[in-house]
Amino acid sequence: MRGSARRGAVVAAAVGLTLVLAACGGDDDNGDTGSGSEDTGSSDGPTGSVSINSTQPENPLIPTTTNEVGGGNIVDAMWTGLVSYDPDTAEPGLAMAESIEPNEDFTEFTITIKDDWTFHDGTPVTAQSYVDAWNFGAAGANAQLNQYFFGPDGANIAGFDTVAGQTDDTGAFVPGSATAETMSGLVVVDDKTFTVTLGSPNSLFETIIGYSAFYPMPESFFTDQAAFIEHPVGNGPFEFVEEVPNTSINLKAYADYQGDPKPQVENIEYRIYADLDAAYADVVANQLDILDKIPPVGLAGDVWKTDLEGRSASEPLTTRFTSMTFPLTNTEAWADPNLRKAISLAIDREAVIAAAYGPGNYVPANSWVPPGNDGYVEGTCGEWCEFDAEKAQELYAQTAGIQGTLMIASNSDGGHREWVEAACTSIRETLGVDCQGDYDPDFGSFRGRVNANEITSPFRTGWVADYPSIQNFLAPLYTANGSANDGGYNNPEFDALIQQAAGLEGQEALDLYNQAEELLAEDMAIVPLWYDNGQRGWSENVNEPGFTWKGYVDPLSISVK
Repeated sequence: MRGSARRGAVVAAAVGLTLVLAACGGDDDNGDTGSGSEDTGSSDGPTGSVSINSTQPENPLIPTTTNEVGGGNIVDAMWTGLVSYDPDTAEPGLAMAESIEPNEDFTEFTITIKDDWTFHDGTPVTAQSYVDAWNFGAAGANAQLNQYFFGPDGANIAGFDTVAGQTDDTGAFVPGSATAETMSGLVVVDDKTFTVTLGSPNSLFETIIGYSAFYPMPESFFTDQAAFIEHPVGNGPFEFVEEVPNTSINLKAYADYQGDPKPQVENIEYRIYADLDAAYADVVANQLDILDKIPPVGLAGDVWKTDLEGRSASEPLTTRFTSMTFPLTNTEAWADPNLRKAISLAIDREAVIAAAYGPGNYVPANSWVPPGNDGYVEGTCGEWCEFDAEKAQELYAQTAGIQGTLMIASNSDGGHREWVEAACTSIRETLGVDCQGDYDPDFGSFRGRVNANEITSPFRTGWVADYPSIQNFLAPLYTANGSANDGGYNNPEFDALIQQAAGLEGQEALDLYNQAEELLAEDMAIVPLWYDNGQRGWSENVNEPGFTWKGYVDPLSISVK
């Protein structure tokens, strides 16, 4: 997903995992961050109100088209899927599913859901709720951003191509190209049971379907989508109350939620900030309850440690990294891999981190998969992620060079202007080319330009894992049809390795993913920059909240003092 576990937690690879666990709810150890607590609140139910920093969602709160953090955190609070991930360890376990039974080669799955679950409008969640939602998400005519997850490089449901149809040179759906309205691989057996047949073996299927693209949808969504967008309806622990655009989205605990643990807090305000510095000032002043990222103003000189003494934490995250992507489909300017490598070599990552965030507050990236994930190989990026002024100048001299000013596109909020300016300084001093930031005022505006394929210069990209697997750091971002392949990277050999790995388990699968990652180093179309250290803080009004394996607050862990 565009855009932490307890100290020492490791994200599970989940390669070839068959779910045998009960519904995820964490363990009894409250840990340093409180993540995973099974305290379900007082006997009188949830109490109090809290506020959490957020950004304006890029799209309506529809799971199949929400793939960025601002909307994703809210969708995850409003829905519960078949599978959920342990907040601490990311280990997948059954949530709304009573059972998921695969055949021997992971091509067929029988899914039975639990009784008595309802949507927030009081209607029952049935097997049809899942099948209809998945068919909607896969249909090319619906242009859902998460469509990819139902196809060959995601869950790989049989019949996906027939509903997805064809796309033109711009990636837009070609009307009339779909030959079916539903995927042949989805069959409803009864109200509680459906079967899924895949196009080829996929040992990751049971892990992938915990992602939000696979959440169920109520009948009301299909009868009146405009009304749903105004008041979205999920089946999770918190239900929608109201949205004030660019100000807040408010949720409340759903009284009939069947999952465990139950909400401990009655009301959550996702408060939208255009400036993360303002959010930081508010949490310091106890005017904001939870801040999941400390901006440069707090990181500089480590002032956050004193500003938020006794109500802050930090730990390396295995799920987030920042990168820079070259546009390859709307300009020829970046077609030369030597030019792309020269830019990467010219970025002194240590110096940029020190200038933008303070020394040691982020970790320079040397691979496309963060440390802590099974399959991580240190230094996959090789020499291309090491600052080397001489090598950068040599490579740059072999290229046609940059005509005019090198622009790096980004949103200026969220603490990103600082690193863009520092990176430009490094590139300017190394290669002697002018470099400037090309800023949109907020994340939504910036992502609008990215999605419209309007940017012709390198631009900021970032990733937060959707599900715990090395595959999620590679397939969605870099396969030709990947949902988050923003730069248009296309290497058929890479795609073939990713698809082949999906049908294998354990080390055999990891070896192929590693081979695919090596191709990214050869092509250098996406430049790894750094990994997040997960600094966060909270107010004196709440008990220490838990943070999930993704590094965002677990809403079920929040309680007021």
